[in-house]
Amino acid sequence: MKKNMGTFDRIFRILVAIVIIALYATGNIGGVLAIVLLVLSAIFILTSFISFCPLYLPFGISTRKKEKAVKG
Repeated sequence: MKKNMGTFDRIFRILVAIVIIALYATGNIGGVLAIVLLVLSAIFILTSFISFCPLYLPFGISTRKKEKAVKG
């Protein structure tokens, strides 16, 4: 599993997850919508911590910076 998420992508996903959790905690969302969004939040947090998004793989997407080759 090769990392394919950059720093901005990871931070953005965590912030979105925090907002969704806060909306649920304050009672602004409920029912089926809340369940779907909380599952999405959990996925966002998990993928952020492992720096890998399986949905990027089939499309060859990577938001990670390219590593510079070291000459030596």
